[in-house]
Amino acid sequence: MRRGLISRSLAELPDVALDARIERLRAAMIEARLDALLVYTNNTRAAGVSWLTGFVPYWSEALLVVPRARQPALVVALTFRVKSWIERTSRVAEVVHTPRIGLEAARMIAAAQADAAVGIADLDGLSAGIVDDLREGGPRLILSDASALFARLRAEADPAEIALAVKAATIAQTALAPRPGAGLGEMTAAVEARARLLGAEEVYVAVAPDLAHDRRLRRIEGEATLGDDFALRATVAYKGAWVRLVRTFGSAVPSEEAAARFAAAVAQLPGERGFAGFSSWLVEGCRIAQPLEPLMGSRVADPNPPVPRSLVSVQACLEVDGRPVLLGAPALLGGRGEAASLLVQPLSI
Repeated sequence: MRRGLISRSLAELPDVALDARIERLRAAMIEARLDALLVYTNNTRAAGVSWLTGFVPYWSEALLVVPRARQPALVVALTFRVKSWIERTSRVAEVVHTPRIGLEAARMIAAAQADAAVGIADLDGLSAGIVDDLREGGPRLILSDASALFARLRAEADPAEIALAVKAATIAQTALAPRPGAGLGEMTAAVEARARLLGAEEVYVAVAPDLAHDRRLRRIEGEATLGDDFALRATVAYKGAWVRLVRTFGSAVPSEEAAARFAAAVAQLPGERGFAGFSSWLVEGCRIAQPLEPLMGSRVADPNPPVPRSLVSVQACLEVDGRPVLLGAPALLGGRGEAASLLVQPLSI
């Protein structure tokens, strides 16, 4: 369950931006001969529905129904008492409440056309129970996987999405400001407090307490002994936009050289050559529903390289003068022939 404030700003995410995304989706549906498209959401797989409607659930689950010729409807497994909140924070024509979202979504589509062709974004990620309910509610519906269709539309960021990512990145950058002399518990608490005060709807903090012995970033419960060099990572969500920022702290970390090498490597994305001298690296982004999905990296066996103009979060480990440095920041890939660029610098405030 999320703990931060979830609200919608018409200035940051205007109706025209959401309407344009729906129209692009409908054009793709017509080309694919789909009568309706379904997108699932819950608190961990919220990115697809939030991209189309602005809706981000605190908990539970929902299905967005996008008919080819009617306005979208949201079928939610949430009680009626949150109906007004959903209507305030999302752009949908109708909100339907039911414990069996698959059954109701199928009935809604079948009522208009019993044998409708229905695409499902991220079909493999949908639970068997919901799929069974879809078949029960619309026994003549023709269900198919529309993941590739949706991923193509979702990949390229529009101006509203870029602006939200920049805001999330700025929150993360500010939250990771140094606190000289503070203990680990105090530092991690300060990162979360700062991020939430700046409007983050969610923030997760991970730590590598002693880079000389272990470079893994992980959640720490309680205190841990800090080495000469340690790293913090802030994963921040702001109005549906998710980013990661990683910063290394230490008394003698050569930050300027590390930052320059990191930025140069990011600039060559989606090419891998810039990371040739790095110990490890990872590029994450949103394809369908997961806000930060591994796309490519030193340990990604089946890469999905991001396309031009897509938003990603990049993490990497490099060594400078024999000392490990962990860095990470969100980036925007350039258009064809253009270099990718960081949204913020991970080492400067």
